[in-house]
Amino acid sequence: MSHSTLHDLTIKKFNNGLRQKEFSAFEIAKEFFDYINQKDKEINAYLFLAKDEALAQAEKIDIALAKGEEIGDLTGVPLAIKDNILIEGQPVTAASKILENYKASYDATVIAKLKNAGAVFLGKTNMDEFAMGSSTENSVFQITKNPHDHLRVPGGSSGGSAAAVAANLAIAALGSDTGGSIRQPASFCGVVGLKPTYGAVSRHGLIAMASSLDQIGPLTKTVEDAAILFKTISGLDNYDSTTAVTDYGDELLNPKLENIKKLKIGLPEEYFISGLAPEVSKAMDSVIARLKSLGIEFKEISLPNTKYALSCYYIIMPAEVSANLARFDGIRYGWRSDAENLLDLYKKNRGNGFGKEVQRRIILGTFVLSSGYYDAYYSKAQKVRRLIKEDFDRAFQKVDVILTPVAPTPAFKIGEKSGDPLSMYLSDIFTIPVNLAGLPAVSIPVRQATSDKRQVELPIGFQLIGRHFREADILGIGQYYEKLD
Repeated sequence: MSHSTLHDLTIKKFNNGLRQKEFSAFEIAKEFFDYINQKDKEINAYLFLAKDEALAQAEKIDIALAKGEEIGDLTGVPLAIKDNILIEGQPVTAASKILENYKASYDATVIAKLKNAGAVFLGKTNMDEFAMGSSTENSVFQITKNPHDHLRVPGGSSGGSAAAVAANLAIAALGSDTGGSIRQPASFCGVVGLKPTYGAVSRHGLIAMASSLDQIGPLTKTVEDAAILFKTISGLDNYDSTTAVTDYGDELLNPKLENIKKLKIGLPEEYFISGLAPEVSKAMDSVIARLKSLGIEFKEISLPNTKYALSCYYIIMPAEVSANLARFDGIRYGWRSDAENLLDLYKKNRGNGFGKEVQRRIILGTFVLSSGYYDAYYSKAQKVRRLIKEDFDRAFQKVDVILTPVAPTPAFKIGEKSGDPLSMYLSDIFTIPVNLAGLPAVSIPVRQATSDKRQVELPIGFQLIGRHFREADILGIGQYYEKLD
C-alpha cells in the first residue's frame, strides 16, 4: 500500500477494492493516518484525530468481511467530519475557545446513520468559529491552507473538510452550509460540495448557527460520491421537526441520460455580472458549452431580487445567531473564566471565549431584534426573503435547474480580506440566495484556470441549483458532466 493509492480512492473505488480484497479497511485507515501525520502539517485541515476509534472500527469491519457478511456502499470508508457535528465521546469545539475542552454527549443523526452504514471517522476538521466566515481564518486554533496554493485560503466555513478531501487526507467529508459554507470551499479547493434542500438532512447534533438556514452536506471527490453520501444521511428524523420523508429511488445513483437531456437549465442574468473574475467567466462559458454538447437546452432567466439577498441574509442570520449562541454562558458546559459574580462571569466568558467575528454577529443580531428596530430591519428582511423565494418559484416554472458561478473569484490569499468584513461577505454573494430559499445546490469543479502572474492553477466551481427535494436533477447533470472529455 502506498500514499499514491489514497489519491485515487473515491467511495466507489474503495468499496470495489474492499469487496475484491485488494486491501483491508484497517490498511487503508492506517495509511490515511500515516499520510495525515506527514501532510497535514502543511495544510492544517484537522483539529482532532480519532485514530484509536477509527482503527478499531476498521478492524471490526475486516472481521465481518472475513465471516462473509454483506457490506454497504460506505462500509469502512474513511471520512472527515466538520467540528460542529457531534460524535459521542469525541471533542467538538466549533473552532471556538468557549468549547475548547468539550466532548459530545451524543451522536448527531447524520453520524448515527453513517455509523449504521459502517463508515470510519478519521477526525474533526477545522472551520471558521461557529461556522462564521468564508475563509477558515476565524478558527481560534489554526488557519487551514488551500492544498493547491498554501498562500491562499481554502474557503469557509467548511474549509477544513474541503481541504482534507482535496489533499487526499480523507476519501470524503461532511460540512455544514448556512450561506455557502460547503459550496464556496468546494469551489476554492476543487472538490464537489452539496448543500441539500432545507429539511432533507437532519440538523440534530449540528451546533446551530442560524437554524432556518443551516444544512449538513457532503464534500467529495466526485458527484457520484456526493450522491452516495447524501442518500445515506437524508430522510425524516423525529429529533428535527423540519425534516421530511425522502425517497429518491435509483435516480440519485443511476441517472438516465434520456432524462437528463429533457432538463432545461436557466442562466440568471443577475449572476453573470461584470464583477466576475475573467477566469471565472471563461470557466462558466466552458461549462455551458460542455453541457450543451449533452443536448441540454439553456434559457436566460431573471432573479430580480438577488441584489437584496446579501443584505437580507446579514440581518436574518445574525438575529438567529444571537439567539442560538445565548446558551454558551460557561455555566452548563464549555470553557469558563474566573469571575466574582454572575454578571462578571457573563462578561468575561463571552468576551474572552468568543472571537471578533462571532461577537460582531451577536451584537448585530441583538440590535436588529431589539425594541424599535425589529420592524425596521428583521421584519422587512423576512419579507424580502419571501420575494427571493418567489423569484426562484417563478424561474422553476420555466426551467428545471439553474446554473451560476459559485464565487466571483478563485481562492483569495490568506489575510487579503480578513481586515475587511464586507469584502469577505461578498464572496458568498452567489450562494446565499439558495439558503434563503431553502433550495438544493451543488458546486462542481470546472477545468483548471490560471489566476495570477505566477501562473498558479486554482480550481473554480460552477453551481447547479435545483427545485426543492430535486437533488437528483442537479446530481444527475453533474455525473454526466464529469463523464465528458
